Amino acid sequence: MTRRAVYPGTFDPVTYGHIDLIKRARTIFEQVIVAVAHNPGKQPLFTVEERVQLLRRATRSMRGVVVEPFDSLIVDYARRQGA
Repeated sequence: MTRRAVYPGTFDPVTYGHIDLIKRARTIFEQVIVAVAHNPGKQPLFTVEERVQLLRRATRSMRGVVVEPFDSLIVDYARRQGA
């Protein structure tokens, strides 16, 4: 069984603090899913697609890190991911 974690957020914009938390999570979990939230209640600087691409570039050298958008309740998303 893979130990999997979900790190949700808007990541608008992605910061060194976000990257640090992803690195730390990778020392505990085999897979870290960075879930980029679509939040219609906020007016982000970047689109969801742009934020996903920025995070993918920032984490491309980290094995076991997956970046993808989500727009549901985080508990439902985490269950679907098996986290």
